[in-house]
This record gives sequence, structure tokens and C-alpha cells, in this order.
Amino acid sequence: MSEAAAITQNATTSTMFPTLLGGGALAGRLVLPEVQTLELLLAVSIFVAIHSLRQRRSQGLPCWPLVGMLPSLLLGLRSDMYEWITGVLASRGGTFTFRGPWFTNLQCVVTADPRNLEHLLKTRFGSFPKGPYFRDTVRDLLGDGIFGADDEVWRAQRKAASLEFHSAEFRALTASSLVELVHRRMLPVLAHAEASGESLDLQDVLLRLTFDNVCMIAFGVDPGCLSPGLPEIPFARAFEDATEATIVRFVTPTTVWRAMRALGVGHERVLRRSLSSVDAFAYDVIRKRKEEVAGTGRGGGRSSDLLTVFTKMRDDEGRPVYSDKFLRDICVNFILAGRDTSSVALAWFFWLLGNNPAVEARILDEIEGIVAARKNKQKNDGEVEEELVFQPDEVKRMDYLHASLSEALRLYPSVPVDHKEVRTDSSSIISLCMVVVEDEVFPDGTVLKKGTKVIYAMYAMGRMESIWGEDCREYKPERWLRDGRFMSESAYKFTAFNGGPRLCLGKDFAYYQMKFAAASILHRYHVDVVEGHPVAPKMALTMYMKYGLKVRLTKKDKSKL
Repeated sequence: MSEAAAITQNATTSTMFPTLLGGGALAGRLVLPEVQTLELLLAVSIFVAIHSLRQRRSQGLPCWPLVGMLPSLLLGLRSDMYEWITGVLASRGGTFTFRGPWFTNLQCVVTADPRNLEHLLKTRFGSFPKGPYFRDTVRDLLGDGIFGADDEVWRAQRKAASLEFHSAEFRALTASSLVELVHRRMLPVLAHAEASGESLDLQDVLLRLTFDNVCMIAFGVDPGCLSPGLPEIPFARAFEDATEATIVRFVTPTTVWRAMRALGVGHERVLRRSLSSVDAFAYDVIRKRKEEVAGTGRGGGRSSDLLTVFTKMRDDEGRPVYSDKFLRDICVNFILAGRDTSSVALAWFFWLLGNNPAVEARILDEIEGIVAARKNKQKNDGEVEEELVFQPDEVKRMDYLHASLSEALRLYPSVPVDHKEVRTDSSSIISLCMVVVEDEVFPDGTVLKKGTKVIYAMYAMGRMESIWGEDCREYKPERWLRDGRFMSESAYKFTAFNGGPRLCLGKDFAYYQMKFAAASILHRYHVDVVEGHPVAPKMALTMYMKYGLKVRLTKKDKSKL
């Protein structure tokens, strides 16, 4: 390079340096605000995160801006939802407030405190109806039936059903139908499975048993779900699909499922189609029953099932009290209430027995003692019995079995959570002869604004040391016995059958049904859960086993039969 060229290059470079330096300063001034903004956003995010996480101490869960506690709920749904709720409640002393995303209906108070349950189920019963949210969500399936009704609509159905549940005719119907279903259908199904060595889904068999039984009681018809071969019954399938589609609404924003209903898409399409089948079946039965009642007169004909009883009711002018639509609602509600509760409880009971052989041994000792006493009496009387069918007085004496079933219900209640709402409408309160209710306060000090949703968690209650002691997670039927006799607990400590004015009308029948079926099975078979079969609860209105209960049966010593 020549000297002149070098000088020229140096000059050029010297000239460019100020420009580059100036340009760099300008770029720095342009980038600096962006860096500061990012630093500010990061600082704010860290502050919000720390603040939200610190709220775990005061509120039980982190509460984030806009989305509230929803992230924690979603994480809970990915694992065991019921255990997640139990953990939160235990850390909060039995009650916590869930704060959902802004502008949603996911705000609620969750409690497992017996004092609070007595307050809302009994002491202030009128202030805690099912509420419009629950009623609107289930209306398509349940209509104005007892399960979701409040005030006078609920009271009228409750009164009529209560009279029928305590009648001699109704008790005779329930006992005779149960004998028919257990001995002529369920036991042959079990015998076939045992003889073939095949496994079977015991939960499915029990669901079929209770569905047939409750349809006989509610409609006076036999759908035949427990027939040989376990056929799929259209009405039962439609009822199951309609129930599941309705449950989905509770975890879907109201505006979303209503839009889906209007468009007829997704689970709302399934619900519409299923309800069409349910209604066709129900209205056909109602039509035939009304024809029977008209043909036999008001005082004659069949009178034990609920549909017949409600169909016969007349007002002072001799007109039917209930419309066909209302009769349909009544029966569908009782099927829903009676179908799952006993069968689901029995499924968990048999699973628990598999893990607690000492409990099964004590139950068998009790059953065999009752059988031996009967055989001795028959021998003295010179009687010969072809088949052992437990009698009502014998079932009543099965105290340890009663305790074992109650313990199963304590740990795995058929309805794991339930819903109430602080009353907001004054018109309904006036109909109850009460003044407009102000904000409520639970005995534990929790303040409830009008319109607040309240969820009481029965599953969590069975696992609270404060309620049941340090051994609360153990399957221990002895906790229900006093001098060898069954002793019940407070309905607000053991809430499997609800409490207060809404105490389950079918509680006594449910126990009889469960004890009769369980004793009939255990006297004949040993039930083994298939090795490796997964057992977990399903998110639903009732605590189904998510994968059913696959079992194999081994026949007991024939000399004992």
C-alpha cells in the first residue's frame, strides 16, 4: 500500500469513528427503554408470583391475577381430585374459599367441618337451597324432580314419597324384587363366571342389579339389565349417557355449554339424543300406567311403585295432581338417586375386603352363625330348605356387616361432594314464611355472601383426623360397634346419606339392599380382585371406580351351602 493510500485510509477511518460512536450511542438509547421494560415486567412478574404464592398461607392455595386459583385446580384434576381437596382442607382446618378466574362462576366455599354441615343442612336449612345454578345445570335431565327442587316443589314430593317409603306395600315390593334379582339373576351370572374361570366386572353387575331394582320401585317396570348375557338395554344406556353429559356441564363455563346446547354440538348433542330416548321410555310407561289406573279405579290395581302412587293422586276436584312431565321428573330423579349409590358403595366394599382379610373373616363368622341358627331351627321343626334366602330379620341382625358397609361409605362415600347455595331470592324465602336472609356466617367463622356456592366434601370428611382420629384412613369397622351392636354416627359427621330435612328417604332400604346382596355373595363365593387391576375413583356425581372392578370368584365349600 502506498503512503498516500495509507494516509487516505487513516483519514477515512478517523472520520468514521465519531459517526460509529455516535450511532452506537443512539442505538444504546433506543435499546435501553426496551431493556428497562423487560426488567420491569420481570420484576412485576416475580413480585406477583411471590405475592400469589405467599397467599397459600392465608388462603390455602396460590391466587393469581385474572385466573385466581385455577392453575392449582387444573393440577389437582390431573392427579386424584378428591385427595387434592382433602389435602387443602386439612391444611386449612376444614374450610377454604376457592377463588376462580374473574368473571366466572367458579367462586365457592369448600368445607368438611361437621359444625358447618349441621348449620347448612339443618339449623339454617332454608337459607341454603340447591340454588338456581345447580337447578339450571341439571334441569334438562332432572326437570323439577326432588333431586334439584327447592321449597314447595321439593316439599310436596318429599311428603308424598316419604309416606310411600314407609308403607307396608312398598317394603314388601322392595324385599320381593330384591330376592328375585339376586337369586334368579345375579347369582346365576356369578355362577357362570366362576364355572368358566373368567373374570367379570363386579361393579357393572352391581350397577345392573340396582338399576333393575330401582326401576321396579320407581316405574314398576323391569328393564332386564341383569338378564343372562348381560345385554345392553337402550334405556339404561341412554340414562347413563345423559347422566355423564350432564356432569360435564359442572366443569364447563355456563355460557359455553349453553352455546353448545343451542348449536347441538359436543356433549350437549349426546345429552339431547340420550334424553330423547329416556323421555320416550318414561312417557310410554306413564301412558300405560295411567291406562291401568283408569281401568282398575282409584282404589284398585297396582299400588306399590312410586309412579302408580303419584299417578293416583287427585286434587279436591278429582283432577290428577301431577302432569305427565312432572311424573317423568319424579321417576327419573328416584332412578338417579337409587341406581348408583348402593352399587358403587358395594364395589368399594368388596375391594376393601380384598385388602382386609380379617374383616372378611369376621363377616363370614357372623353370616355362618346366622345360617347355623336357622338350620338348627329347621332341623327341630322338620323343615327342608332347597335354597338359602336370607330373611329380613336375619339381615337386620348382621351388625358387623352393617358396620363394614358404613366404614366403606365413610372412606368412599357414593356422593363424594355435594352443592348448596346461599339464598338470594326473597320470593322463595317469603314462601317459607321467613324474612329475607342476609349474609350467613358458618360456626367456624367463615362469612358467606348471598349467592355464594358452598361445596361440602364428604370424601375429605372421612379422612380428617379432627373428625375420626389418627386412624382415619384405616378400614376399621369396629369403630361403629358398641358391645357388638352397630351404633350410627351423627349425620353431620357421617354424611353419606345427607342430613337434616333432606336426609335420604331410602337410607334403610339402601342398607338392606347392600347387606342382602353382600351376604348372598360372600356366603357362596370368595371374591378376588384381578392382580394388577387399577382401582381409582372417577370424576362424576357418584364415586364410580374409573376402570370398574375386575374380579375372579372362588366357590365356597359346598357343604356350607
